[in-house]
Parts: sequence; C-alpha cells; structure tokens
Amino acid sequence: MRIIPVMDVKDGMVVRGVGGRREDYRPITSQLTSSSLPVDVARAFRDRLGLCEFYLADLDAIGGNKPALKIYGDIQSLGCRLWVDAGVRDVADTQELVQVGISDVVIGLETIAGPKEAQAMCDTLEPARVVFSLDMSQGQSLGNLKAWPESDAYSITNQVIGFGFRRLIILDLARVGLGTGLGTEELCCRIANAHPGVEITAGGGIQGPADLGPLAKCGVHSVLIASALHDGRLQPEHWQAHY
Repeated sequence: MRIIPVMDVKDGMVVRGVGGRREDYRPITSQLTSSSLPVDVARAFRDRLGLCEFYLADLDAIGGNKPALKIYGDIQSLGCRLWVDAGVRDVADTQELVQVGISDVVIGLETIAGPKEAQAMCDTLEPARVVFSLDMSQGQSLGNLKAWPESDAYSITNQVIGFGFRRLIILDLARVGLGTGLGTEELCCRIANAHPGVEITAGGGIQGPADLGPLAKCGVHSVLIASALHDGRLQPEHWQAHY
C-alpha cells in the first residue's frame, strides 16, 4: 500500500480540508512544518516522512480559475511526482497540465462535463497518466449527473472502466479531515472484486493506523492522507507494514 499525502491548495497556501466545506478551509497547522507554502509542505513530506508522491487539489482551479502552474513546478523541482486535480472539464483543459510535465492528471467527476469528455480524455492521454476520481458527498455522486446514463457511484465506476480508465480514486468529500473513517470500504471492495486489474486509491477521513490493514484487504492499492500525517497519527512504521 502506498501513502499519497494530500495538499489542498487555495490562494497559494496549503489548507486543511474539513468536510468538503471549501469556504471554511484555512491554512494548515502541522507537526511537520511551520509553513503552509506548498513547496515547504512538500519538502517536509519528503524529508520528514520519506514520501515523494503527492496528490494536489488546486481548489482555485477547481473553482474555475487558472491552474497554479508555478506551484506545480516548484514541487516538481524537489524531485517529487504530482497527481493534480485542477478541475479539468474537457480534453483541452488537460493539455496545459501535460505540457508542464504533470505525470498523473486527475479527472474529477465533480468538474468533468460528462461521459463523452471522460472517454475523450482516456483516448487522448496515456491510460497510465489519467486517474478518474469518483467524487462523492455522503455517498452520493457529485457533478453533472444528468449527463451520465446512470449516476450512482458504482455505475459511473463501471462506465469509466469501460472507457479504459485503469486508475480510480474513491473519495467522499464529506469525510475529508474529520478522522471518522472513509465510509467507502464496501464500495472499494465491490469495485476491486469486479475489476481486479484496476488500481484503487481511497481517501477522505483516514483516522489512523487501524484503517490501513482493512483497506489493503479490500484491494485498495494506495490511500490519500493529509490530517493524520500533519497531526502525527500516522508514522512511517505504520504504513511500512502494509507495503
């Protein structure tokens, strides 16, 4: 199991996500660093925890602004790999990310225009470089659901796997930062059993070390974590047992 630290970036700072209420997000306080600048947080993850692969949610871009390309470049200059969710809506939106060397482009259900665009992205980009994020809130799918023939989370998963996606993020935004558990374990298990060749990443609400073993048994390959790392609830010895 891989640990993927999360950086939610808003107004140039790493903020602490809580329950998906983005208007309430504030700069992080962390045991790892006194800074909330993205490059400093990335450096702390690398130097303090030995982690060099990060998920960055560009909240301003998700809200409709331009991607924070300089921030991405600063982090990449540390020798780190980035998964970036910049609120892409169609194929054209992905090109800027590809051109600046983003290795993993996140296609979020919350912002993508619909299934035709998802299909086009999977056809245009290398399958290994695209990650489809099944964005939910309290178990309900988010986004332009009228565009999808079936809009429940499991049906959308089956549709995008049919398009060619082989990497999925299962994320319930209502659980983010609350430390109450993911609440998506059953869905993760169902997807893993039906599609054993698909790489599953789960996120939103990791409480601590006890969550990792059950997720690994469910077939989850990696987990997105922020608060539990900043608060010190998860340490390298906790996840190394599940690699």
